[in-house]
Amino acid sequence: MFISELGEQWHAARIDPTITHLDSASAGRSSNAVIEAIADHLWRESKRGSYVALDDVYNELLDGRNGLAALLGTTGDRIVYRDSARASLRSLLSAWNLPIATTVWVAKNEFGPNLIEFERRGFAVRTLPDADVFGHVDVDALENMLQFEQPQFIHMCQIGSASGVVQPVKRIVDVAHDAGVPVVVDMAQAIGHVPTVTGADFSYGTSRKWLTGPRGVGFVAVQEKSLRPIALADLEVGTDAGYIAGRLGLGRAVAEITTIGASKVYRELAKVGQTTRERMNGIGSWEVVEPIEEPSALVTLAPPPGWQAGDVAAAAAHLRSTGVLVTAAHVQRAPLTMENSVLRLSPHLDVTREQLDRVAGELRTMGY
Repeated sequence: MFISELGEQWHAARIDPTITHLDSASAGRSSNAVIEAIADHLWRESKRGSYVALDDVYNELLDGRNGLAALLGTTGDRIVYRDSARASLRSLLSAWNLPIATTVWVAKNEFGPNLIEFERRGFAVRTLPDADVFGHVDVDALENMLQFEQPQFIHMCQIGSASGVVQPVKRIVDVAHDAGVPVVVDMAQAIGHVPTVTGADFSYGTSRKWLTGPRGVGFVAVQEKSLRPIALADLEVGTDAGYIAGRLGLGRAVAEITTIGASKVYRELAKVGQTTRERMNGIGSWEVVEPIEEPSALVTLAPPPGWQAGDVAAAAAHLRSTGVLVTAAHVQRAPLTMENSVLRLSPHLDVTREQLDRVAGELRTMGY
C-alpha cells in the first residue's frame, strides 16, 4: 500500500525498480517521460546536428526554464545552468570577487563540501545559534546579531545532506535583508521537496535529487533585486553549450511536478517523511534525528549506542544486499554538527508501507 495518495501515479510513470529505492536525496528515479525526452534529443542531435536540434527545441527549453524559475519565485531569464550544485556555487563565488577578509555566516547543518569551497577562498566561517536541539536556526538571535555585525553574506542549506531539518529560510532572508545582508541558499535537497520561494538573493541546486531529473544539470537563480548584483553572463558557460538534452529532461521533470501541483507534492512528501520516522524510530535502538513531524521526506537515523562510522556503513551495505538502497551519511557531510555517521532514508512518493516494514525488520535484527 502506497503511503502517499500520489504514490500510484508516481510509480506508474516510472519503470519498476529492481531495488527498494529509498535514496532520493542522492538521486531520484526519473520518470519514463524524462528519460524519453533526453533520449529523443540525443537522437535529434545525431540526425540533424546539435545546433539545428537546439533551434528545434528552443521554445521547449524556455518553458522548462520558466517552470523551474516558478518553483524558485523568479523568472526564467534569471536562471543560469551549470552541471552541478557545487559547480553552481563555485561559479557564483568566483563571479562575486569578494574581498579576502570575507565572512560568511552558516547554519550548523552546512554541507561539508560547501565549507571546503569557503575555506579555499580564505573566508571566515561563523555558525549561527540553534533554536532547538534539532538544529533549526534561531532567527531572533540572528536578528540581534545583525544589529552589531554584518557578514558579507549568509549561506544556508535549506535542507542539509545529513538531516531532514528544514531551515526557516524565508524568515532568515527577511531579517538579513533588513540589515542589508545578502543570502545564498543551497537548495540541492530542497527543490521539488519543500517550498522554495524564499526571496533569497541567490539560490542554487541540482536536477537529480527530489526533482527526479537527470544527472549533470545544476542551476543558479539570481533575484533581480539582489543586494549584491551580478552579471548573469559571468555565471553561465553559454546558452548554446552544456547538456541540452539534460535541460530538456529537467524541464519535463519540473512540468510533472507542477502538473500535479507543487504544493500537493510538498504535502505528500511531508506525509511520507512523518510516516517513515514513526515507523523507524526506536527500532533496534535506532533513533530518528529530526522531529517526527518535520515537513520533509529526508529521514536520518542515529545508530545504536556504541556504533561507529564503519558499523553504519556496514548497515547500509547489508540493506543493499537485501535489495534496499539507502545512504550511510558520514560526518564530513555536516562536520559542524555531526559527531557520528547516520543512516539516511529518503523515500519518494511511491514508497509503500510494506517497504518500510521490511527496512524496520532489517534494522531490528541489526540493532539491540
